[in-house]
Amino acid sequence: MTRPRSKQAAPATEPDVLDPVAPKGSDFRDLLYEKRDGVARITFNRPQVYNAYATDTLRELSDAVEDATVDDAVGVIVLTGTGTAAFCTGGDVHEYAERYTQCPRDYWKYMGLFEGAVEALLRCGKPTIARLNGIAVGGGNELHLACDLSVAASHMYLGQVGVGVGSVACGGATQWLPLTVGDRRARTMLFLNERIPARKALDWGLVSEVAPSVRHGTDFVAEPTTKEVDLAHKGLNGYRIDLGPLDAAVDKLSLRLLGMFPECLRYTKHQANFWKELSWYSTIGHGREWLSLHFANREPHEGMNAFVEKRPPDVAGLRRRLAEGKGNEFLFGRPARHCPSCGAKGLPEDFAFCGRCGTPIPTPSASPG
Repeated sequence: MTRPRSKQAAPATEPDVLDPVAPKGSDFRDLLYEKRDGVARITFNRPQVYNAYATDTLRELSDAVEDATVDDAVGVIVLTGTGTAAFCTGGDVHEYAERYTQCPRDYWKYMGLFEGAVEALLRCGKPTIARLNGIAVGGGNELHLACDLSVAASHMYLGQVGVGVGSVACGGATQWLPLTVGDRRARTMLFLNERIPARKALDWGLVSEVAPSVRHGTDFVAEPTTKEVDLAHKGLNGYRIDLGPLDAAVDKLSLRLLGMFPECLRYTKHQANFWKELSWYSTIGHGREWLSLHFANREPHEGMNAFVEKRPPDVAGLRRRLAEGKGNEFLFGRPARHCPSCGAKGLPEDFAFCGRCGTPIPTPSASPG
């Protein structure tokens, strides 16, 4: 794929914001971006982390969608990922663990970038297609839901992971899954984090179309099993992943959309977005505030670090603390102790010694009931 060209000086009579030559800033690092034959293709290019997005990725995504929005030569926007393993697996949990659990107030700023990327897709005025070349989970599924249409490779699955890693999927999933698949199915996905394979996703209305992608010898497997998908990813026993039909389906869909009147498409999208935008704008601000506060809690600290350390999270331990009346609002307990020696106050209730001078400190009074 081509990289965006360097910014060219716009004529004095033409506002810089309308320059369709290239997005703002220098070349992308986390995305591939290509415009050809009326279609802008935006590709997550972080295969080393299953195309999870980091902070800079979200900035680049907004810039790419903005560029495609103002370019009148672009009629369709396709969002996809590199490789065959993943479309996008949401936020980079390593970044969450290293950065945002350490400075929760910065998560509020991060969520602003995610909001901007989602809203760029919602309000671009052009039909957007998610080319689901691999798994779409967490924020990846939310970006998929932000698109108008989607074509899924038969080996992929969708899902949410929020409550399993100490977060909440309120960046599109809590808002749009009930609209898309119904209340009970949405709650199943959100509460249990179950994987929804491509065929079930089609039956549920989560995707627009499924394209075969698992070959065994010269033939495609109609509904590949988990074992067959695993063999295809590894290239074993004659199985392999072939995204040719996926690309053909996306190209065909793009061509059909390019055959429609662009202003009529733009207004149809605006009208069809009513319920999506109503639920989004009614809740996303609250979600942003809550998540930025929640990142100071034990739950994301335990969930994100367990993911990074490749171990099961100690949910039972957190529940035990709740049962004992200790709670998880603070990483090391309520700021309830004070040091009789140096006078330090607000020491965590789990501390037996003063963190300033090392003196043993008395047990605090019982937690408020």
